[in-house]
Amino acid sequence: MEQKKRSSFSSRIGFVLAAAGSAVGLGNLWRFPYLAARYGGGIFLLVYLILALTFGFSLMITEIAIGRKTRLSCIGAYKALDKRFGFLGWLAAFVPFIITPYYCIIGGWVTKYTAAYVLNGAEVVAGGDFFTGFISSNVESYFWMLLFMAATFIVVAKGVKGGIEKANLVMMPALIVMAVAIAAYTLTMPGALDGALYYLAPDWSKFSPELVIGALGQMFYSLSLAMGIMITYGSYLDKKSSLTQSVTRIGGFDLGVSFLAGLMIVPAAFVAMGSGEAVAEKSGPSLMFVILPDVFSGMGQAAGVVGFVFFLLVLFAALTSAISLTETCTSIVQDGAGWSRKKSLCAVIAFIVAMGIIVNSGYNLLSFVEPLGAGTTLLDFCDFLSNSVMMPIAALMTCIFVGWIIKPKTVADEVRLSGPFRAEKMWTVMVKYIAPVLVVVILVAYVAQQFGLFVM
Repeated sequence: MEQKKRSSFSSRIGFVLAAAGSAVGLGNLWRFPYLAARYGGGIFLLVYLILALTFGFSLMITEIAIGRKTRLSCIGAYKALDKRFGFLGWLAAFVPFIITPYYCIIGGWVTKYTAAYVLNGAEVVAGGDFFTGFISSNVESYFWMLLFMAATFIVVAKGVKGGIEKANLVMMPALIVMAVAIAAYTLTMPGALDGALYYLAPDWSKFSPELVIGALGQMFYSLSLAMGIMITYGSYLDKKSSLTQSVTRIGGFDLGVSFLAGLMIVPAAFVAMGSGEAVAEKSGPSLMFVILPDVFSGMGQAAGVVGFVFFLLVLFAALTSAISLTETCTSIVQDGAGWSRKKSLCAVIAFIVAMGIIVNSGYNLLSFVEPLGAGTTLLDFCDFLSNSVMMPIAALMTCIFVGWIIKPKTVADEVRLSGPFRAEKMWTVMVKYIAPVLVVVILVAYVAQQFGLFVM
């Protein structure tokens, strides 16, 4: 009965765009350019590409195949393959429930900036005071968070075909068009080609273990691995769609947007800040919400238009990821509790809104709470717990589970149902031997970084 009632994508392109929409998120836009600038431009791009084609491909196809084989979200999927490992599904299931509330908070920031370029103008938006004043506000920051959540919930409420698939069919192509347009405009700025050269030319002297770990971590988090999303989306995919082709296209979208983000941001910031080293020192929210608005404000008459289009692009990226996270939470509740989709979504909405309010209060009402030390917030703690701890552990356990418990053949047979699996030998070696080691490296490096024991 479960398989008859299961939602599904209407086409392979719908699945690819939805999964790519999940993979393409804020990390592509505010962290990838910074890492590329920091670690030698072209050499970082090359290492990232190699890791994406091996490590990233292997983990993604594993998760999607598990979802399609079992037709269940992560809690039920692992249990269906081996009852002893039902706990692994629970571990993976907690991740999207931790991430979604704080991701929607950041989505609210992006929504505010998108609107601000229309309502206030580029000059008002520029500067760190605008950002600090906004996120610490007791009313406005909650309003924009809830507005972003509402947009996300409306799409998910319309279902897999009528909501998620249709939304991504519009937003993903639009995102690509906007990224290409901004990158092209940026490269016309005086001095921008020097920034593009800094971004694209490989600096072999920058090759280091830190570069590899940075590329490894960025690729792992960017592809939405180990958080139940790809298992959930895989459970909606028909048996005829080629898994290898789909995964390759998803990875291509993710890499393409990351590359375009670097081509947009590095040359523009290079022009404004004067050197690649200055660009390499900025990452995350400070790059997105402080540095770039300052860069846009110096573009003269085009400042408002460029700023608006850029943040609209970022908004689409944030929405596609938030939609996939919310859908994953809904599917987990639906499968785990046996509720209807409507009841499951209502429960998920209530949880996300409540947790979002609590986490957002870490910037105002609960700003005195510093869970990871001075200067940290509740959002920082949730991000650390989910991204740096739980996701690597879930990925490590999945590799052990597939490589040594149910055996690779179980997943490989599912992949072969829809076409040849030419990379099977590489995939098997990766899942059994190499990927577990790389995931442990990610876990150790990012936990050590949080406590100041390792610098990236």
